[in-house]
Amino acid sequence: MRVLIGFVLGLIVAAAVAFGYFLLGMAPVATQAAPMPFERYLANKALQAEIQRQMPKDVPIQPTEDNLIAGAKLYRENCAVCHGLPGQEVSAIGRGEFPKPPSLFKGKGVTDDPPGETFWKVKNGIRLTGMPGFGVSYTDTQLWQVSLMLAGADKLPERARAELK
Repeated sequence: MRVLIGFVLGLIVAAAVAFGYFLLGMAPVATQAAPMPFERYLANKALQAEIQRQMPKDVPIQPTEDNLIAGAKLYRENCAVCHGLPGQEVSAIGRGEFPKPPSLFKGKGVTDDPPGETFWKVKNGIRLTGMPGFGVSYTDTQLWQVSLMLAGADKLPERARAELK
């Protein structure tokens, strides 16, 4: 019985300490502050588990030139302010965010991600990162166009690349 009481008291104390950590303003909330212990690890694990459960496995549209151009236009208008454009520096908005938004045209970007994963992120957004969910503003077809454009960003046709300038 003493072990059970000790365990319950331990949980109550741990919860009170965690609650106090946040209420007393000790948790880092500024974008330039260092992350909390395990913050990135836990957030990434939760995000990956959610995406694996919910991302679409089948792509309902083809990566035609017209779809890639439409995706490039939507990206330039809505995403470039944070993620940047090919060959350009990251904007002041992108530099000021936490976590930093990935540059999608440097290195692999998201070209090695399944299009369904990118679609899920674009549609739903990612809590506490600044990544909005565009599913309330655009159709699934438009979101697929952006996702397919990003999946093929390393091999876009000239007209789609021109749309990103």
